[in-house]
Amino acid sequence: MRWLAESGCRLWQTLPLGPTGYGDSPYQSLSAFAGNPLLLSPDLLKEEGLLTRDDLEPHPDFPEDRVDFGAVMEWKAALLQRMASDFSGRASPDLRRSLEEYLAAQAGWLEDFALFMALKQRHQGAPWTAWPEELRQRQAPALASARQRLAPEVAAQRLLQFLFSRQWTALAEAAHAQGIRLVGDIPIFVAHDSADVWSHPELFHLDGAGLPTAVAGVPPDYFSPTGQRWGNPLYRWEAMRADGYAWWIGRLRAVLGQVDRVRLDHFRGFEAYWEIPAHAPTAETGRWVPGPGKRFLKAVQASLGDLPIIAEDLGVITPGVVKLRDSFALPGMKILQFAFNGDPKHEFLPHNYPVHCVVYTGTHDNDTIVGWYASAPESERDFCRRYLGCDGSDIAWDLIRAAWASVAEWTVAPLQDLLSLGSEARMNFPSRAEGNWGWRARAGDLTERLAARLRELNTIFGRANPPAGAQHEDRRPE
Repeated sequence: MRWLAESGCRLWQTLPLGPTGYGDSPYQSLSAFAGNPLLLSPDLLKEEGLLTRDDLEPHPDFPEDRVDFGAVMEWKAALLQRMASDFSGRASPDLRRSLEEYLAAQAGWLEDFALFMALKQRHQGAPWTAWPEELRQRQAPALASARQRLAPEVAAQRLLQFLFSRQWTALAEAAHAQGIRLVGDIPIFVAHDSADVWSHPELFHLDGAGLPTAVAGVPPDYFSPTGQRWGNPLYRWEAMRADGYAWWIGRLRAVLGQVDRVRLDHFRGFEAYWEIPAHAPTAETGRWVPGPGKRFLKAVQASLGDLPIIAEDLGVITPGVVKLRDSFALPGMKILQFAFNGDPKHEFLPHNYPVHCVVYTGTHDNDTIVGWYASAPESERDFCRRYLGCDGSDIAWDLIRAAWASVAEWTVAPLQDLLSLGSEARMNFPSRAEGNWGWRARAGDLTERLAARLRELNTIFGRANPPAGAQHEDRRPE
């Protein structure tokens, strides 16, 4: 956080923070409300007296620049289980009191989630549709029996969520003290194997066995001849409308309790979404179905007030999507990496931006700038060099400078681009089921020299964050 402040930045954007399942994707979370216990800091738990130095040793020799999810899960699961078992004896009275307050405030989602996770562990990680019928169907006697039988495991899950919330709140407060605002991310759809679908099957298109009857995705396009079959169950929007979209409003309220602004993934799905029959092997077979549109956003606005939302409006965007976005004055996204096809009227070229937008050099689904430039057709590379007035030798920072110099209200660059890294640092390959999400920065990457270089751009383009506590009229975050 100190490095961000020194660089003059005002925004820090993260991927979704929920617990991940198979494939480690933060966009296929086990819960739309919970935090990922793998993000808990053992050092902070030690500072609170919940772990000892002996608990943290021996420490595995993890890779410096990649996340070995299997090794991390194995080590951290044992560590957190030991911590949960000893919590009552180690926690201070104030900490125990804070836990009780948290449990009371979050019971609406936490009780189902904690039981879901305990049951999932008891069934060796199997999806909830493979559990015994009485648990799949959430029969009251079976749930009551499971809560009693798995009471220690359920309590441990509740505790982990409390500690995640406590650590994240401390991080957010530290960011705010430095003048930095946090941007979160909400996937439009949820994973089928999640506490949300298990707890609220009436809100999703499922059959009697709990399996989806239709799933989400996008149709074939230039990038994918068979489209993308995501597999997430689709919402029963009419059922959600009946209770005023209570589940969605609760979801947004929970995320906005963690961050200051949120990127709403696949915004076009709120205007119309691609419905794929569950039995279809690809996304080629499907149809566009109207989404909840203005009615949904008006309900959210009535409950939450102003909508601090960034609309992820990428892909094939219709006039209806633009109208929906603009009706609520939501900023859309511009991806600079996609701008150089040779058309001077391309909407992603900086001279065509509206002020009310967010420009990204790239996203987690794209190659890094250096990786993209190395593999792009020469026609794109040539247009890029001509447009930016550069020779391509420092291409990542040439694009960063162009983004920062634009009229866009906010600008964002992935850390990989700030570090001028190649394809080896790419975060996600959307067509690849495994091996994603593993890149991480090394301890020495965030140097004073890099901070100074970024602060220079923030300063000369009027985007610099003033020192903590200083008054400044221009509050545009970067």
